Amino acid sequence: SGQKMRRGRLNSAVHTGVAAARAAVVQRWSPAALARPAVWASAQHARSFGIYEELLQMTGRMETAKSGRRPVLDHIVLPDYATTGAPGAKLPKAQWMIEQHSDEDIELARIAGRISREVLDEAGRAVALGVTTDEIDRIVHEATLARGAYPSPLNYHGFPKSVCTSINEVVCHGIPENRVLKEGDILNIDVSCYVGGFHGDNSEMFCVGAVDDAAKKLIQVTYDCWMAAISICKPGVPYNTIGGVIEDYVSKHGLSTTRNYCGHGVGRVFHTTPNIVHYKNNQMLGTMQPGHIFTIEPMINEGTHDNKTLEDGWTVVTADGKRSAQFEHTLLITATGVEALTGKLPNSIKQFWEK
Repeated sequence: SGQKMRRGRLNSAVHTGVAAARAAVVQRWSPAALARPAVWASAQHARSFGIYEELLQMTGRMETAKSGRRPVLDHIVLPDYATTGAPGAKLPKAQWMIEQHSDEDIELARIAGRISREVLDEAGRAVALGVTTDEIDRIVHEATLARGAYPSPLNYHGFPKSVCTSINEVVCHGIPENRVLKEGDILNIDVSCYVGGFHGDNSEMFCVGAVDDAAKKLIQVTYDCWMAAISICKPGVPYNTIGGVIEDYVSKHGLSTTRNYCGHGVGRVFHTTPNIVHYKNNQMLGTMQPGHIFTIEPMINEGTHDNKTLEDGWTVVTADGKRSAQFEHTLLITATGVEALTGKLPNSIKQFWEK
């Protein structure tokens, strides 16, 4: 009962803080304010979540996770899981029960999406030979805080870092470490930011130096199937049709689509309905309606769609060691179609086929 009371007080504080912060967030991220540079808060007000000691006891990839969790500034509004690691929101009882967001919600979601895109762009600009993924984590963390936001992955179910960095055969949920980026690596950076009570979520592929033709094919086919899936989104479209578009496209190129990880609804809750399955299916996932917000994020593989999770409990790698690629947007269903809330900005990094 004491734990329930503490959780209740935490949830009350979070909701109160979110409500108090919304007006400031909307004002700061209004169109007139977007051109102004972000102002750093004093590091003297930093609050540390300490070292993720359990990971330091692990072997292999996690040997280098010694920088621990990075500090969060006192003024940042936290999601409900930030201190406990346990999300408190109750999920809908059925997959087809999907929240239709209000106009006010949508404006807040646009802000979260815009911030998530800006931070992803900053991370992408840092990709280079010799850079570590832990350095990318630092950049993401600081860029997120500079915009008054919280890095959504941090302590979500205990995740120890502020971003996911997935290299080569890593399908998803790669933990930043001191692994140095090398010539020919391909890297997915998955950035999510929480601000004004809403999460934004996006990811993109980046090449390190010169990559081989097979890597270029994998990245471009992944992008193209993702775009094809987004293009069908509008009111009245069943969510279970997305997977068929993706699988049909990648199969003709000799690639496979991951089956055990999916896209998801996103908003006040980091992961909720609808579930976005990236392969052919007839699941009852609901129908798109105006105000729905969700991600499409196919993970496409050079070889098998089978995968395994490493000892760290997070890093997912292909079963055959072949490479995987992924792109992700936070999407809003509008009255007439779809809007990418994490869409590219004029100064966003271009893919090799866009140059």
